[in-house]
Amino acid sequence: MLALQGGERSAFDRLVERHQQALVGFFIRHLHDVQLAEDLTQETLLRVYNQSWDYLPRGTFRGWLFRIARNLLIDSTRRRSHDALLRAVRSRSSDGDDGLSRVMGDFTAPDELARQSEVTRAVDESLPLLPDDQRTTFVLYHFANLSLPEIADAMEANLPTTKSRLRLAREKLREKLKERGIRDPWEEEQE
Repeated sequence: MLALQGGERSAFDRLVERHQQALVGFFIRHLHDVQLAEDLTQETLLRVYNQSWDYLPRGTFRGWLFRIARNLLIDSTRRRSHDALLRAVRSRSSDGDDGLSRVMGDFTAPDELARQSEVTRAVDESLPLLPDDQRTTFVLYHFANLSLPEIADAMEANLPTTKSRLRLAREKLREKLKERGIRDPWEEEQE
């Protein structure tokens, strides 16, 4: 980002290459609309370029980037007649990595693949039931692969609040999974 601020035009191309897929995945997770996700990704990147002069390297760049993305998502949702955030459902990115490796790990056995699919479906069906802040925190952590400090920056919240939102989201999802007879996918993951 500092190179872009310094006038290096190729720096923006590198930023796009590095962050475009994560942005598309973030928007798809919330909107389940590939075209709208791509449009909002382009709008986010355009704003990054146009507001590059405004970036101060106090926090992380990814936190700043996803704050812009989150604000665009909120604006887009307000413009639409229905709450797109409540329609968050499962969607795979073009490379097939849907972020579940952060949630579940890699499985190869057929019974584990079936379980992973069942957990994915249950999580996707339960995500819309979470409060917006908890859902967004969960999606940014598990599917956009942001760190907790980056999420705190993007959500304009402090780190303890961000950790609490992730914990509450997991607790609520655990309860939904338990109701379906699915064991806890986060039992081995510790913060």
